[in-house]
Amino acid sequence: MKITPVYIDKEINSDDDLSKIILNSANVTDGDILVIAQKIISKQEGRLVELSAVTPSLLSEGISSQYKKDPRIVELVLSESKKIVRMKNGLIITETKNGFICANSGIDESNVVNGFATLLPLNSDESAERLRKEIFEQTGKTVAVIISDTFGRPFRMGQTNCAIGISGIEPILDYSGTLDSFNRVLRVTAIAIVDELSSAAELVMGKTTKSPVAIISDYSFNSEKHNINDLIRPETEDLFK
Repeated sequence: MKITPVYIDKEINSDDDLSKIILNSANVTDGDILVIAQKIISKQEGRLVELSAVTPSLLSEGISSQYKKDPRIVELVLSESKKIVRMKNGLIITETKNGFICANSGIDESNVVNGFATLLPLNSDESAERLRKEIFEQTGKTVAVIISDTFGRPFRMGQTNCAIGISGIEPILDYSGTLDSFNRVLRVTAIAIVDELSSAAELVMGKTTKSPVAIISDYSFNSEKHNINDLIRPETEDLFK
């Protein structure tokens, strides 16, 4: 397996032809997996908010004073969430409208102009599918697309990249029913391969190298149609919510 960073020396703007920008910066072959940072998807889709245009509610003002956060950011966090999962030690963990559990509803001020913040894409699966189709139309190449973002993890320090949108790749590799090296039947081993591929890609993408895309080559995967909801654990099975 080979992972190649794609350097893009351009600030992505709303309505840029992102597929063309990627193809002008890299060679794509059949069977490649493109891992794309959420930030450039959000920028291209106009999910960039000028903070001066945000009017905080009384609730946002109250939370911001308690947690020493910008009340405008808190307002965005609340507006992009279904519910608050935890608030402690200055952190606001929410469940986003897409069902992700993450800090600040994925609101981010890094790698954007001062005074602005990015929101998560409205539907990352649709974003991934659109890019995959555009690449096929322009090149005739069939690829898979993963949109990734950086999430924290319960019980573990540090963050890791996870998939928040997919197209053309099955997200979970299920070993259930197969035999281990001692001929025991595996029963519950299901690997979230799109998360693992996202994390592997981040090793070459970084956060400051202007490489918001990575191409993973020579990795065998199932291309059946699936969506990111396959990775979201149902609340009835979640022991920690």
